[in-house]
This record gives sequence, structure tokens and C-alpha cells, in this order.
Amino acid sequence: SGELRPPYDFVVLDEAQDVSVSQLRFLAALAGDKPNGLFFAGDLGQRIFQPPFSWRQLGVDVRGRSKTLRINYRTSHQIRSQADRLLATELSDVDGNAERRDGTISVFNGPPPLTKALEDQKSEAAFVGGWLKRRLQDGVKPAEVGLFVRSDAELDRAEAALQEAGLPYQVLGDDYHPSDSKATVCTMHYAKGLEFRAVVVMACDDEVIPLQSRLETASESAELEEIYDTERHLLYVACTRARDELLVTGVEPASEFIQDLELA
Repeated sequence: SGELRPPYDFVVLDEAQDVSVSQLRFLAALAGDKPNGLFFAGDLGQRIFQPPFSWRQLGVDVRGRSKTLRINYRTSHQIRSQADRLLATELSDVDGNAERRDGTISVFNGPPPLTKALEDQKSEAAFVGGWLKRRLQDGVKPAEVGLFVRSDAELDRAEAALQEAGLPYQVLGDDYHPSDSKATVCTMHYAKGLEFRAVVVMACDDEVIPLQSRLETASESAELEEIYDTERHLLYVACTRARDELLVTGVEPASEFIQDLELA
């Protein structure tokens, strides 16, 4: 008949919390008016790339049509429950869709996460290096280790710890993928979507996370709150890359977020 048909029958989108305005417009156009043409999977607690905006105003209304999955197969109960302290019990998007974070269960247990504030960067590298050596002695392989920092400025601190432990490593970037024989070092943004048996989140200092230079750009309280939220989400993402063992370190004065992790 010559009538143009959409190229796809249905669209499934993962990491939906980080979709942009232009991307959502594109997806809505792909689905057209087809009922249930779009399926989204996401986690508001892991929104680190996009500022919040109204999906409903773009013609994508998910109110009353969502379901919260509550079984966690990837992260131990101890790591998940402690990382959840970084976030509010209930998170909401701009359209009022609420996501409660209580009631989630993990299918396995592990050792409790460890947080540690050290006197200086040299002490931090030595402490992390010793912790990593013990993980290797326990049978963890180099490729099962991930080290994350807030930004490129702190990468050398992670590398110093790995050198202390004698671990081969690779710094992850746009052109690299996790190695099958080396530990992975990267910023928290690059950690998204990765998974390791043992994770160290380093350099969680005051003015590093939340990043002071970002806070100084805020011109109003709502903008400041949004920056705090995304910085919390970043640390949450980094911590939940760990399957079995997690260490979070910083140099005194440590980030206020470390105190939140420690609160029972």
C-alpha cells in the first residue's frame, strides 16, 4: 500500500532514569500510538547523568503503570542495605511517581562493608593496598577487583593503592573495557553497569564528594539539592558495583556521605 510502518513493534529501554529529553522524544516517536509500545526499566537511585524532567509533558505517562522489583540477585544483603542509607526511603520523579526502597531483599549474604577515614593519602594507599592483598589471599582474582574514585583528579590515589598491593590494573575509559586479567580503575561515572566481587571506593574526602566545584555553581536551593542528590547517587552506584566485599575510604576530613553510610 506504500504506507510507512514504524521500524520496530516495541521498544525496551534499560537505565531509563538516565534518558534525556531528546532521547525520550525519539522513543515516543518510535512507539507512536501503539498501546504498551514502550517498556522502561530503571532505578531513580542510580540517576547520575540527566537532570529530572517531566515525562508526562512529553507524552509518555507511566503513572499507575509501574511495578517495583524487590529481589536483588547481584549485591549481598550487607552491601545493599548499607548503600541504601545514602538514599531516601522513597524517591519520586517530577511527575510524582514514587519508588519505595524498603522491602527489597538480597538472595545471599556477605561480610559487612568497611568504611575508613585515614590521616593522609599515603596512609590511605597503604590501608587499601593491604586490604586488597588479603582479598587476593582469599582467592579473589585481579579481574574481580574494581577501584572507583569521583573524578580523574583522584585516579592516581587508586593507582597508588594497586601498586601497593602489586595488582595488575587497567584504567577504564571510553576506549577500554574491563580486562579479564587485570583489576579495573575508573571514575564513578564509568563504573555504571559494572560488577566486581570486591570493590574499593577511594578518595571520599570532604569537597571531593560532593564535589565542591559543583556545589559552588548552584544559584538557588533547588539546584543545590539536585547536586547533592546526584552526588549521593554517584556514591550509591559505586558502592553497589560490589557483589561480595566493599571498602570505602577517604582522608580526614572525610566526606559527610561516609558518615551516612556508617549510621545504623
